[in-house]
Amino acid sequence: MKIKRISVYHKDLPLSEPYWLSGGRLKFEVLDATFVRIDTDNDITGWGEGTPWGHTYVPAHGPGIRAGIETLSEVLIGADPGQPGRIEYLMDKTLPGHPYVKSPIDMACLDIAGQVTGQSLPDLLGGCFGTPTRVMSSISSGAPEYMVGLIKKYRERGYRGHSVKVGGSNTDLDIQRIRHIEEHRLEDERILYDVNRAWTRREAAMVMNATADLGVTFEQPCETTDDIKALRRITSAPISVDETLVSVNDMAAIAHEGMAEVANIKINRVGGLTKARRIRDLAIAHGIQIYVMATGGSAMADAEAAALAQSTPEEFRLGCWACQDMLTVDIAPGRGPRSENGDLFVPDQPGLGFAPDESMLGEPVAVFVE
Repeated sequence: MKIKRISVYHKDLPLSEPYWLSGGRLKFEVLDATFVRIDTDNDITGWGEGTPWGHTYVPAHGPGIRAGIETLSEVLIGADPGQPGRIEYLMDKTLPGHPYVKSPIDMACLDIAGQVTGQSLPDLLGGCFGTPTRVMSSISSGAPEYMVGLIKKYRERGYRGHSVKVGGSNTDLDIQRIRHIEEHRLEDERILYDVNRAWTRREAAMVMNATADLGVTFEQPCETTDDIKALRRITSAPISVDETLVSVNDMAAIAHEGMAEVANIKINRVGGLTKARRIRDLAIAHGIQIYVMATGGSAMADAEAAALAQSTPEEFRLGCWACQDMLTVDIAPGRGPRSENGDLFVPDQPGLGFAPDESMLGEPVAVFVE
């Protein structure tokens, strides 16, 4: 089996309403998505998606994915997509870095491998655990009452987990936000306070120490792992790493230095499921719990994240995210895992288990053939 054709599609995915994070520093209204179709010489088709969260969130952007795939196509055409480790090696050798470019290729190849072997993505990633995964909503920054209002709207849809955006120079407001939200937290609710690197070390210490009695978890309170390492010595609140977790080497350092109790693995950011699985397994080996999330995207990206979550033991699996619920466009209507009463569950189907509606993607912007 070998790759005979790679087709690349570009699709804008508008958000249902403007989204603010990092203390209101960053605003997003539409996502630039890239969909990849890989066809083999034995007529099997695999699909992948790469959708960064805008151009300013992390070092990744939609046009970069499409440019990078053009570079990678030279070594991918003719390669066996059923050998994800070799595909990974070829991509890393041909285009060092740029993990966000490689993620949709990795996804499409695993989709093909699953169809060939009759295994679902969770099975390919170590084995499927039977319990569904709690979906985390994503709560935009705002006044405390506004943020609680957003949480209540998600509760009505069955959500029992929320990633709440805080951060910024107004530490008093962040303390008010956190205390107000905790006052309205339900007994079984899981809330993660996501700073997205917005605090300085001083600001982080002030807010985290002022709310230490609440026992809440903060995600990526500062810019770098060195910042978090320094913060860890002067605060007691649990910390989740996010943007600074890009490679297995990052995970090794985080575990060795005792920087965090939780790791948020974003598949597109780390380079795909093949790399994400290694990071996940290393975290588990050190007793670190895990969130799994797509950086952004459609039901396809959510299905990829849900697959890694579904192959993670329940005691380590804290939740995942369904970005599809924030979009005005659905490229795979009625297909793939969907949030049901706040849970995502991956069906036992070969590979990804579904494909997008190609009529919604339009014509490919690039096609690479033998």
